[in-house]
Amino acid sequence: MNVQTRILPITVIDSAQPVPAEAGHHHDADAEGPRSLGQPAPCRLFVDDTAISEADIAREMQHHRAMRPEQSRADAARALVVRELLRREARRLGLQAPAGGTVSDEEALIQQLLEQGVEDRVPDEDACRRYFEQNPERFRAPDRVHVRHILLAAPADDVAGRLAARSEAERLLAQLKDHPHLFADFALRHSRCPSASDGGDLGWLQRGQTTPEFDRQVFRLREGLAGFPVESRWGYHVVRVEACAPGQPQAFEVVHTQIRDYLELQVRQREIQAYLLQLQERYPVRGLEEIEAEAG
Repeated sequence: MNVQTRILPITVIDSAQPVPAEAGHHHDADAEGPRSLGQPAPCRLFVDDTAISEADIAREMQHHRAMRPEQSRADAARALVVRELLRREARRLGLQAPAGGTVSDEEALIQQLLEQGVEDRVPDEDACRRYFEQNPERFRAPDRVHVRHILLAAPADDVAGRLAARSEAERLLAQLKDHPHLFADFALRHSRCPSASDGGDLGWLQRGQTTPEFDRQVFRLREGLAGFPVESRWGYHVVRVEACAPGQPQAFEVVHTQIRDYLELQVRQREIQAYLLQLQERYPVRGLEEIEAEAG
């Protein structure tokens, strides 16, 4: 019988629960007929002759959060299949967990198995340099902006308060266009941010250091006073960009170690996937495709 192999993810061994060996009990869901509420659900997932029960999958699901329970169930089923493939191979090879380890025996065996079965390949400098030259945008220093602001605070659910805050921000903007030297004074008098005592100075910011909605708008501004109030979950901000510093390309020598580690991880993941495919040929997997299909 030809068994179609599946590429399985390497979210292998996050839970400590071993797969119960219900091997040797081949369950045929169609042959069991209707069941009462007191009977366990029939097994639909098998690694060779070992059944993975619905109870096993339900326990594993707590380690695989997803937007939909069907997706969580599919992720849990894959993880259990991978673990069972590795468990079976470790048993076939007669591997023993080292004494006095800090991880579970099962995890120690799987680590030992992967060390034996998967070759570590460290990319050479030519491969690293080639990746660097092909992906220049990945190796730039982050963009930065030096920002001052005046926060007119209003809770997100206070409609009247936010309208008032916007009106006040527009009023301050109108005055600052004619009197820009008053920004620090206005910040001290009107801002509800701790930076008020520093004239509203937030210093140099990189993307991700503030709330996403503030980030998106501030990093689009040019130097000088913004012509409109910037809205965020905290209220409305009168913003002045003191300076912009676009990210500069980094030298290969600076990022060489980072690139090497990344490429080494990618190679190892591919090697593990190929190893799992070999194990699936030795220990056929049945029922996983149906569970994945239910997840969409």
